[in-house]
Amino acid sequence: MKVHNAIVIGSGAGGAMCAKQLQGRFQVTILEAGREFRPFAADLSLIAKLRRTRLLFDAREIGWIFPAMNIRKAGSGMILVSGHGSGGTTTISTGNALRQDGDLRQLGVDLDEEFDELAREIPVFAGHENKWRPTTRKFFAICRELGLDPRPMPKMGDHARCRSCGRCVLGCPHGVKWDSRQLLDQARQNGARLLTAHRAERVVHDQGRASGVMARHGLRKKWFPADLVVLAAGGLGTPRILHNSGIACQASLFVDPVLCVAAEIKDSFQNRELPMPFAIQKKGYILSPYFDHLSFFFNRDWLRKAGNIYSLMIKLADENRGSLLRAGVQKTLTAADRDRLQEAVATCAEIFQRAGVGRDRLFFGTLNAGHPGGMLPLTAAQAGTLHDPRLPENLFVADASLFPAALGNPPILTIMALAKRIAKICRRDRG
Repeated sequence: MKVHNAIVIGSGAGGAMCAKQLQGRFQVTILEAGREFRPFAADLSLIAKLRRTRLLFDAREIGWIFPAMNIRKAGSGMILVSGHGSGGTTTISTGNALRQDGDLRQLGVDLDEEFDELAREIPVFAGHENKWRPTTRKFFAICRELGLDPRPMPKMGDHARCRSCGRCVLGCPHGVKWDSRQLLDQARQNGARLLTAHRAERVVHDQGRASGVMARHGLRKKWFPADLVVLAAGGLGTPRILHNSGIACQASLFVDPVLCVAAEIKDSFQNRELPMPFAIQKKGYILSPYFDHLSFFFNRDWLRKAGNIYSLMIKLADENRGSLLRAGVQKTLTAADRDRLQEAVATCAEIFQRAGVGRDRLFFGTLNAGHPGGMLPLTAAQAGTLHDPRLPENLFVADASLFPAALGNPPILTIMALAKRIAKICRRDRG
């Protein structure tokens, strides 16, 4: 019997899930542009000494000391952060487990079954309040007093074992946080192969069918024939590959911008605490305590002792009005985005005020974003197939490119649920 080949591009949440689900019905090859992920090993005190030399001044320099984190500039001072290695961006995430499929449900996409399966497959832990430091407990109480309804953040992984090292976004060094490399391991145990340092350039297709993928490995170009191609290279990588393949996406990029509002609070030690321990959900944004390593490394306003910095993250659900150009990513905040951001800053200032920190003592992080998507948004007409008619019949997309609007929330769990459904469709109709 002929063995059907499936090429999965990307090894993050969507790609790893599809690879695990498809292996067996297909012979799966996963193409990952980065290398095997390694956690950031350097002591932060060494970074603190290095930044005082002023040699660290541009966030794109992070690749010198942490190759698994990729930085792009997007205009208006905003930088875009993504993972670059096996596991994709899941390895440098905070491991949050939030279901955020409201917009998909409005289109008619019901993922209840997939979320139920994920609940059985991936450990989720929310009982970590006993690990919070006193300052975080104080801020949680203040947020409750203000009627903001703060809620502990559910985390993917065995966080009962968390050692409170604060390094989730640098790669958990203790194997506590879950990331998609566990899905990759399962896929590989069943026969899939993972090829790192293989950057997919384009999908070759003709007369409505994809025949394979052209990729680059070092200086060599390599051809991978395929009966099925699943493109899960992320909200920036997927549109770029589609463009190279002659398939146009929409100028509807969102990125979930993040701005941290911070203050000096002696011995708060947020840098040694579980990031995003709780969250406040507001219309168009969330607030959550978060030590911003990028700002600590590169933002001169953060030239302070790490253990004395306490910050609140603002994560916006921005308007989907960005694009990818030959020169790079074009994405700026709209007037509505800026109004919402100012509202969130005012809320953060009020929280700090209640904690005894005046607005004149606040400082800000570098505007950044790490949840791009929306450039191939699903419509109600595609709710059953999850397949855009612009794509060849055997080419599927399985990442945040499909989201119709920004979540303003951690997307990993929702991407995996969507990828699960896509893999089921492929197994049923393409195997």
